[in-house]
Amino acid sequence: MTSLKQIDRIDRKILHEIQRNADISNLELAEKVGLSPSPCARRVKILEDAGIIQQRVTLLSQTALGLDLTIYIHVCLECQVPERLEHFENKIMSYDQVLECSLITGSDADFLLKVVMPDMPAYEQFLLKELNQIKGVTSIRTSFVLRQVIQRTALPLGHIG
Repeated sequence: MTSLKQIDRIDRKILHEIQRNADISNLELAEKVGLSPSPCARRVKILEDAGIIQQRVTLLSQTALGLDLTIYIHVCLECQVPERLEHFENKIMSYDQVLECSLITGSDADFLLKVVMPDMPAYEQFLLKELNQIKGVTSIRTSFVLRQVIQRTALPLGHIG
């Protein structure tokens, strides 16, 4: 298993390039990181097997798909008992419009959701027919994104190797 301490400068370059372009061919990746194709492919496989590379995805354009609203929702539950948390988490996982759900501290909320919707009527429907109906939800506070300043999917790698 590869650990964080075993990731060297070349591995970091590989991770950087794969984050920039998951479609990159092994040949092009090898050229960019200064390896021949076989050792490069071996390193990628080791990083995958270690769980450092979890999967490769295609990013779609939210606006081109008509998902013009990005919403952050703070959700409070009546109590943070394991059964209530698990019920909420299981319910939230079934909604495709929820991109992120985090159990949080330092706020008056228990969960922070990042949700995308095509428009306000769709959000109203989601809020009234879905989110408000989850057992244990006591309050919901919503913030709408006016403009996306930064949206990154690449993790910072400067602290490695």
